Amino acid sequence: MDLIALRNYCLSLPLTEESTPFDQTTLVYKVGGKMYACTDMAAFEVVAVKCDPDEAVALRERYPEIDGARHFDKRHWNGIRTDGDLPDAFIRQQIRNSYLLVLRQNVTPRARREEILRYIAEHGLPE
Repeated sequence: MDLIALRNYCLSLPLTEESTPFDQTTLVYKVGGKMYACTDMAAFEVVAVKCDPDEAVALRERYPEIDGARHFDKRHWNGIRTDGDLPDAFIRQQIRNSYLLVLRQNVTPRARREEILRYIAEHGLPE
């Protein structure tokens, strides 16, 4: 997966916000004001995604391209190498899972979360 494909996919997810809050090269994607994906535009090698802690460990054990995300809580964030053998569809699936996890667990107020979930129920999510 390249940076343009990652960006296009993240922006295709409903109500995604794109920003560079940390510096000029760290690209962050949020839903409802909460981060679900992060990468470095200058050295696009890893995308950080939020993950269920048990699933995070299982993915790290199964795929050598996945490790704890650098500078993030390793219990909840995985770093996925973009230059490995993982198919783009798999990386998109991990981004989608992160988006839904953040939406369901972190977006507040509840009314905003429910509004976004209704929108997804009506329009679906891209593969």
